[in-house]
Amino acid sequence: MAMFDRVKQIAQNVAAIRGRIEDAAARSGRRGDEVELVAVTKYVGPDDIRALARCGCTVLGENRPQELAAKAAALADLPLRWHMIGTLQRNKVRRTLELVEMVQSIDGPKLLEAVDRIAGELGRRVPILLEVNISGEASKHGLRPDEVEPLLTAWPACENVELRGLMGMSSWGGTPDQARREFAGLRELRDRLNVRLAGRVNLAELSMGMSGDFETAIEEGATMARIGSALFEGLLDG
Repeated sequence: MAMFDRVKQIAQNVAAIRGRIEDAAARSGRRGDEVELVAVTKYVGPDDIRALARCGCTVLGENRPQELAAKAAALADLPLRWHMIGTLQRNKVRRTLELVEMVQSIDGPKLLEAVDRIAGELGRRVPILLEVNISGEASKHGLRPDEVEPLLTAWPACENVELRGLMGMSSWGGTPDQARREFAGLRELRDRLNVRLAGRVNLAELSMGMSGDFETAIEEGATMARIGSALFEGLLDG
């Protein structure tokens, strides 16, 4: 497909996704601008990301630190805000923190402590989300729901991270009703923690939902939706 046609298709896709976000937010009694679209770019290269940026999609999510570094370098002239949304190994923390605005995938105390320590060395205070394995699938990373409160209760002396909220993914191949239960469970966990640990945490953000289930996630309270393939509908196979 010619580049002009790709740019046009991406613009149409972005407009359609934003409309669906608006509608889903309205069904939950909110405005569309209360849900941040995090455009997942693991499927595409710099030219398509430039097209996204022209459509106002400047909050981007990457799964792999190596891909993040390459794309951030190629697009350094753009005002992009990168989020790390995939598994982050501790030996990749420094390079990743040099590039990202937020780490959404903190999946345990060891990674938390590494991010805090290196953020301090970089002179940064890094916003983070705790990743929660809401599906219970062994193939997924993240804290078990019952591990979150103990971690927060025993929160280490982290001065260089700012805990913003929770992130979760629904079951692979699950039904829409199953996804809704899982998203509702994460929201309810967030709400309980905000009450039980009032004054100690303020978990405002819920990063839930991807291309196949983001509308359900928004209906259940998502404040961030990580959308990839739906933004590139009609492009990924040609």
